[in-house]
Amino acid sequence: MTKTLDICVCTYRRPELTKTLTSLMALVLPDGYDVAILVVDNDDHPSAQRTVDAMAQNAPLPLRYVHCPQGNISIARNGALAHSNARFLAFIDDDEVAPANWLVHLTGEMAKSNADVVLGPVEADYPDGAPDWMQRTRIHATMPVWVDDKIITGYTCNVLLDRQSTALQGRIFDVALGQTGGEDTAFFAKVVADGGRIAFSPDALIYETIPANRVSFRWLLRRRFRMGQTHGQLVAENGVTARLWAITVGKVVYCAGVALLQAVMPARRNKTILRGALHVGALSGLAGGRGLQQYGPGFTQRKSE
Repeated sequence: MTKTLDICVCTYRRPELTKTLTSLMALVLPDGYDVAILVVDNDDHPSAQRTVDAMAQNAPLPLRYVHCPQGNISIARNGALAHSNARFLAFIDDDEVAPANWLVHLTGEMAKSNADVVLGPVEADYPDGAPDWMQRTRIHATMPVWVDDKIITGYTCNVLLDRQSTALQGRIFDVALGQTGGEDTAFFAKVVADGGRIAFSPDALIYETIPANRVSFRWLLRRRFRMGQTHGQLVAENGVTARLWAITVGKVVYCAGVALLQAVMPARRNKTILRGALHVGALSGLAGGRGLQQYGPGFTQRKSE
């Protein structure tokens, strides 16, 4: 029996969308799957419609356009869930390029592991002039988070969902996080909390184009702080204790001390500072701090985290 699979691309005023869709048109399709592409435009105006309609005319795969305005990424992701009737749903960002066998690897891992969700890695494609320490440390790469050999959350920049999974039934992305970010982290953390299992396919690699505005330490600091806020908010749902505060503060102090010792080693120092920013963000999340706006009018689309 043929399985249905939609590849969803949520987009927001991004010219790289054409490259993303071109790579999807060239995919090797996994045996036994009926594959289609769904583009969900989160711009107030249907700015991507002309591009999608033009490419759909000669596309080897069904290509649909859906307009879900308001500049809130959760609304776009929920629009994908609402407009797709496929059993399987893959997400890829609108600044990424998928190699030909990307989908074969994702579906293969799902069949092998019988997981509810499968993640793949994302590697950065840096522009000319990007700092050497960024490229050597792969600081923009995206990988799962393991705790005790278990993946505890996920992301939407390279993922495949089995929508028949009990842990995914009726689940949507939190609209309150749709402009600050972290909506996908929260989504997958709750999938795991409800018994869902996340697997990883190291061969299901995709590449992210890093724009010049993200090749900055300031952008990375904001991103890590915001990621920490999401973690802190999730942990706070189970109650905040004095011990938890002490541990988190201790991590901040530790990172500050280590960064001082690494002052003459830029790559190590900067990674440690970014780790410290993550823990400072966690403190903010534990305290109920307001999330930094990362998405919507006045912002280019941020990465899934």
